[in-house]
Order: sequence, then C-alpha cells, then structure tokens
Amino acid sequence: MTPNQITLIRHSFALVEPIAPQAAALFYSHLFAADPTLRPMFMGDMQMQGQRLMQMIAAAVSLLEHPGQLMPVLQKMGQRHAGYGVRDEHYGTVGAALLRTLADGLGERFTPEVREAWVAMYGVISRTMMDSAAEAMPA
Repeated sequence: MTPNQITLIRHSFALVEPIAPQAAALFYSHLFAADPTLRPMFMGDMQMQGQRLMQMIAAAVSLLEHPGQLMPVLQKMGQRHAGYGVRDEHYGTVGAALLRTLADGLGERFTPEVREAWVAMYGVISRTMMDSAAEAMPA
C-alpha cells in the first residue's frame, strides 16, 4: 500500500467512525443478502459483533504503517476464523459487503481512488488471514 492509500483510508474511515453502529448493521445486511448461508456463523449479539468488526477495522487502519504489528494479529484472526468455518470464498463476499457499505456510507466521497485504497487494504488483510488459516490446517 502506498502512503497516499493509507491517507485515503484513514480520512474515509474517520467519516465512518461516527456512524459505526449503523455502518456495522449495514455491512451485515449486505453480507447476509449476498450469502444467506453465512448467517448461522453469527449466533451472538449482532450489536456486539458489529462493535468488534468496527474495532478490528479501526485497529487495522491504525496499524497500516506498522505491518510488523498488524500481520501477527491478522494471522491469529485468520486461524480463529477458520475454526468458525470461514472458507477462502467467504473473503470475497466479505470484501464486497465492505466496499458496498463504504460506498453507501461515504456517497460521493467514495471516489475510485478511495475504493482502490480500500481494495488494497482488504487484499492484504484477506490474503494474510487466508494464508494463516491454510498453514494452521492439518496436512
């Protein structure tokens, strides 16, 4: 990721943070509309799940310039998510739901350049988590 992409992500996420509960609810709405089979993976309190989602995104955004700190967190999360039944194909659905949520929340401020920055960030996150999950699987 480039320094400009990091700046774009931080500025756009700062616009989403004040509406974090609504953004999280919108994300899950998009996610379950895209793939209803994912709904049973989320058995707990969806407001709490939404808070955790937004906290995870905020943490990732804050650590973009510190991959040595970010990558181990993503690797552990990838392994944990594999235990929940998350498969590689789910990451594409999650990424699409995230982009759609950002587009809805940011409106015209979700420019092609901002979108590209988020695609780059999510690419790093999803690849790291999928690779970690694959390494944790017994041969």
